[in-house]
Amino acid sequence: MNRIIVILVLCLMVLASCETRRNVLFLNETDLTFMETGWGNVHKNYSVDSNLLQVAGKVFENGVGTHAISKMLIDLHGTGKKISGYCGVDDESGDPASVEFFILGDAKVLWQSGIMTKGDSAGKFDVALDGIQKLGLYISDGGDNINYDHADWLEVAIEYTGREPVPVMQPMPEAYILTPPPPDEPRINGPSVYGATPGKPFLFKIPATGKRPMTFAAEVLPEGLILDPATGIISGTCPPRGDYEITFTAKNELGSNSKSWKLVSGSSLALTPPMGWNSWNCWGLSVDQEKVKGAAEAMVNSGLADHGWSFINIDDGWEAAERTPEGELLANEKFPDMKKLADDVHALGLKLGIYSGPGPLTCGGYLASYQHELQDAQTWARWGIDYLKYDWCAYSRIAKDRSLPELKKPYILMREMLNRVDRDIVYSLCQYGMGDVWTWGEEVGGNLWRTTGDITDTWTSMAGIGFSQDKCSPYAGPGHWNDPDMLVVGKVGWGPSLRETKLTPDEQYTHISLWSLLSSPLLLGCDMQQLDEFTLSLLTNDEVLAVNQDPLGKQATKLAEGDGYQVWGKSMSDGSTAIGIFNTGSDSPVEAFSWDGEPDVKKIRVSWKELGLINNEYKVRDLWRQQDLGNFSEGFEAEVPYHGVVFIGIR
Repeated sequence: MNRIIVILVLCLMVLASCETRRNVLFLNETDLTFMETGWGNVHKNYSVDSNLLQVAGKVFENGVGTHAISKMLIDLHGTGKKISGYCGVDDESGDPASVEFFILGDAKVLWQSGIMTKGDSAGKFDVALDGIQKLGLYISDGGDNINYDHADWLEVAIEYTGREPVPVMQPMPEAYILTPPPPDEPRINGPSVYGATPGKPFLFKIPATGKRPMTFAAEVLPEGLILDPATGIISGTCPPRGDYEITFTAKNELGSNSKSWKLVSGSSLALTPPMGWNSWNCWGLSVDQEKVKGAAEAMVNSGLADHGWSFINIDDGWEAAERTPEGELLANEKFPDMKKLADDVHALGLKLGIYSGPGPLTCGGYLASYQHELQDAQTWARWGIDYLKYDWCAYSRIAKDRSLPELKKPYILMREMLNRVDRDIVYSLCQYGMGDVWTWGEEVGGNLWRTTGDITDTWTSMAGIGFSQDKCSPYAGPGHWNDPDMLVVGKVGWGPSLRETKLTPDEQYTHISLWSLLSSPLLLGCDMQQLDEFTLSLLTNDEVLAVNQDPLGKQATKLAEGDGYQVWGKSMSDGSTAIGIFNTGSDSPVEAFSWDGEPDVKKIRVSWKELGLINNEYKVRDLWRQQDLGNFSEGFEAEVPYHGVVFIGIR
């Protein structure tokens, strides 16, 4: 009997020991797909740029490389005991680089590093987790934007008893559609003004929604242009210099619709921001001819072309490894017939774009246009190219420095070459905003110019870019646009593997609303052949798109801001004002997480006087819902979802 009791006691002691034994989980052993990063990709045991983890000269073998703003939520199940390790700014970061690390538990800050900069020694932490259910790891941008903020969690260990902690995804709210379906009666959409060059090939498709079949007519169409009444495609040769007022009419069995349209034959292209698709954010270097042709067909079949979307742009990855003995640039095996591809795209009434750069190589390591500028421009014109994205990249090896003359030089040269070919080619400068390009992009002949680094599908990246465009506003206008990079809605992937955008539905509404207010080029970066109903609704709201395509060409400016919100406004050609009321969220790291799974809604009130408006009463229209809301005196109040927008027009 005593022996049995001893055995039972020993068993109980073993069980007690098992319950209290501390296990250790290293952060780099967890599923890092749950960690959000403001730029690039999270890496186990390597930096965000795939280098060894190194802080202040010290190399760490165990850790996680990410980029501010970064966050991760871990379910501890209440079994956590402590978290310990180091953190710091990776030595690969540029200057300036500053971040702040936070460890949070159940909506409270448990530890923060203070502002850390490049060169600071790694910070050490040892934080108790007793009783904590949810653990949050957060890296802020230090209050000075996310540029170069490469940040590392190093040798991070979570001690626990019982169930192993697991990363959890922030809840993704369900998508909801605000855009009403277009009527079955004909409605002509798209820009009301269009620029082209006298004597050069001309192509324009009249965008119109409504039940098919539909026929098109044009009153006072200039000599040299032909309209296909069944497709609405106008082709031919651009007439002599001048302004041509033309009335389009679309008719089906339910009725007809007419719209005034101006053709400006002169020296200016892109009198409204280009709208279309670019292959990069979707396919990256895996792009090929079939994917591009499929995107063009999908633009028509999905109905996007009926709302004014028209460009199909090939990004990097199309170039052959060597030029011909005569120096001609060829397409690689993925693009067996570039001329046929252009013809196929043009037959749909769409335009085809291409990519190159002023250096010897492109970003992806393919041949670029250095010392072959005219030859390449002539090749593209012969193929039928309508748009050129010209990316700085390897030109850094050629440029003497980053002075303004050096920054301008390669873009002036290619502008001169494009002027010498017998084709209109919209010219996009891609050099990430160096030298405040918005102040001189028009001077060197650009139709649009990137104002920022590459966008990714995170709130930090999209909002950080979009809400920093105020300084560029004075330099935008018809024929010359600030470009805050492509749209990251739908299925993206930057390579052969695609996934849904990481932006929430509300963040996507903010994305499209803000880019429309900014008069930005609207270039989709998603798989055009997998457009779901929600994504289509974002891209086919004609009242929202009309803000972007307004012929006045004004770019919005920030009119007001407060705790967790901003208000941006844009003057329109009809005398109205388009206003976006944005819930940007608090800077508090606690509020960056949905601890209870429910996103916050903020009630925001703006006064007309605060927005610089002179009248006491305005008629307000909800642009997404396409509904009049009534007349409002003194101001307007709205409930705006977390990271969402209320987009209104007032007159």
